[in-house]
Amino acid sequence: MLKAPLHTSKPSPTRWFYRIYTLVYTIAIFALVYHHCCNLIYSPSFTTVFLLIADLMLAFLWATWQAFFLNPVFRQVFQENLAQVAKENEYPGLDLFICTADPFKEPPIGVVNTVLSVLAYDYPSEKLSIYLSDDGGSQLTLFAFMEAAKFARHWLPYCKKYNLMDRSPEVYFGSNPSFFPETSEIQEMYKNMKATVKKVIDRGTIDLDQMNCDRTIKAFSKWTPGFTRHDHPAVIEILLKNNVDKDVMGHYMPNLFYVSREKNSGTPHHFKAGALNTLIRVSGVMTNAPIFLSLDCDMYSNDPKTPLRMLCHFLDPNVDPKLAFVQFPQRFHNINKNDTYGAEHVLETRVCTVGMDGLGGTFFMGTGGFFRRKVLIENPKESQQIWNEPTQSKDVLTLAYHVASCNYEDNTKWGREIGFRYGSLVEDIYTSFRLQCLGWKSVTCNPTRAAFLGNMPIALNDILAQNNRWYMGMLQTGLSKFSPMTYGIKFMNPLQALCYAHYHFRAFWSIPVIIYALVPQFTLVNASSIFPKVSDPWFPLYVFLFIGAYAKDFLDYVMNGSTFKRWWNRQRIWLILGCSSYPFSIVDWLLTSLGMSTFEFNVTSKVSDSEISKRYEEGVFEFGVESPLLLSVNIVAVLNLFAFSIGIKHVLINAGTFEELFVQLFITGFAVLNGWPLYEGMILRSDKGKMPPKTTLKSVCVVLVIYLAFF
Repeated sequence: MLKAPLHTSKPSPTRWFYRIYTLVYTIAIFALVYHHCCNLIYSPSFTTVFLLIADLMLAFLWATWQAFFLNPVFRQVFQENLAQVAKENEYPGLDLFICTADPFKEPPIGVVNTVLSVLAYDYPSEKLSIYLSDDGGSQLTLFAFMEAAKFARHWLPYCKKYNLMDRSPEVYFGSNPSFFPETSEIQEMYKNMKATVKKVIDRGTIDLDQMNCDRTIKAFSKWTPGFTRHDHPAVIEILLKNNVDKDVMGHYMPNLFYVSREKNSGTPHHFKAGALNTLIRVSGVMTNAPIFLSLDCDMYSNDPKTPLRMLCHFLDPNVDPKLAFVQFPQRFHNINKNDTYGAEHVLETRVCTVGMDGLGGTFFMGTGGFFRRKVLIENPKESQQIWNEPTQSKDVLTLAYHVASCNYEDNTKWGREIGFRYGSLVEDIYTSFRLQCLGWKSVTCNPTRAAFLGNMPIALNDILAQNNRWYMGMLQTGLSKFSPMTYGIKFMNPLQALCYAHYHFRAFWSIPVIIYALVPQFTLVNASSIFPKVSDPWFPLYVFLFIGAYAKDFLDYVMNGSTFKRWWNRQRIWLILGCSSYPFSIVDWLLTSLGMSTFEFNVTSKVSDSEISKRYEEGVFEFGVESPLLLSVNIVAVLNLFAFSIGIKHVLINAGTFEELFVQLFITGFAVLNGWPLYEGMILRSDKGKMPPKTTLKSVCVVLVIYLAFF
């Protein structure tokens, strides 16, 4: 028995408050539905039908959201007690998977920083292996990592000698580091490496004539004239080998591998899920660590002891044998002061994760998840370690190339029952859902200092496009035979299934948002009342439902260390998404399901533009491009401004209509208030980030056509 625990867990004391709130609010929702039904019976109209549909959808999504709050569990780990169960040389092997796909959208120097930060983990080097998947098959990326491997020989011993906390060199040297005798020299090496990599990236090609190493020339000779990002052979390069390569202090270094799987334009490659499955197979041949970490290429390690925190769960003698993975919630380092685009996802990363933890386990976020290998590979023939003897290295690489071929998965269970699951653009949540339906569990490890920090887009169109892709992928699962509302409820905790359902059907927020963004406005223009007037006995119910929802949401934000301004910006973005990304994701899903369109996975750009960054830091919305997503938002904004102006005119002409039109005026005015950045971008701004004039003109024209058509 352990003298001291490796980790503890305790339920949140607030769970009873949330349970009571849920009960009271549910009664209010039933009362509202009853009111709508009475209206349908005694004074039926299309308006009442639309409002009933909107409120029923709001009720469903609200109910699935409350499932996260009914039994939150908080965990704490004690890595100082690990010595009770294992010595360092007894730690399990750890493979780290990092995926990149485009050196121009995901600059290699940023990926290099992520890799260097985990290469320098406080973990036995002979147990640590890093695999970089380059799904774009770019020689520029390989060159960058060859340079990084050279720099790592100096960087790793420097980090460990002075016990640095920030082990991403870009972060360390950009934060006024403490200066040690070697600091200036190491910093100069890093600058030279960055300059060398940037020069090659800017040139866009590798000049073999300037290479003087036969091994390097041989590696780059694989890029023949017919080599493209969509058609190319597999490329596997050993950049560092832990029983051969040493740092400048004479210590062996962790393994570092470059992997680019074979691609053929006629063979489905399944996006990131396919790349991860290739890494599972290649690593199974090369190192076969029992635990692996999947990490996004822009999420550097923010704590070198993160693997030890993970071991506090996996090595605990009392651990649930069905524990599949440990999830470290996503955090971001490039969010501005007021989180203009609500991109920090405070509730999703800090509340939902611990909420699902108490229901059987949280979902995999696509990054920051430590998995037991056996959970995803249950066939021992699929994973075998044969890298034990130096004489076998040729056979190892031959087998590694074989499992990285584009036809390897033909007539196998890969993507269906083995590895990361195919069939959805959000392979992360989908895979964890399928695993948990099989009885596997997960836990959330949420230390005070974030384990990883990443980037979020800093332009509105990028945010909208990213959400469009996410929720189109969610619908692919939510409206399939593996829907959480049918398949999930059979095989997991029903409340956990509701949590999954909330994400898989979140795109349907667009239904009530669009109805409330259009119907009250059309009737307001006609001075036609569709809600109870202020003196009506039903009016307080509407007040309670609105204030109850918003006040509780605000309380959740404040309790998790956020601010009013950040909360308000998140509410604004929620309304914008409801008029753009969410409905577009439904349309994309429908067209793809009917075979009328093929959705391509577009990598979100990680390139930083100085002007855009400056505006973002000032909290100014970044438009700057024409996009259907922006056009739909603009149309709603212009329509609400127009309806609100007409509504005010009605009230000024006939003061007696104020009480009857109050709710419609409030809804329309609320939309106008939230749409201020849009009006500012259309009319007041003159910088490059303003709303494109064509988008503004199209929005006004569409609204005029709607007005003429209806009135």
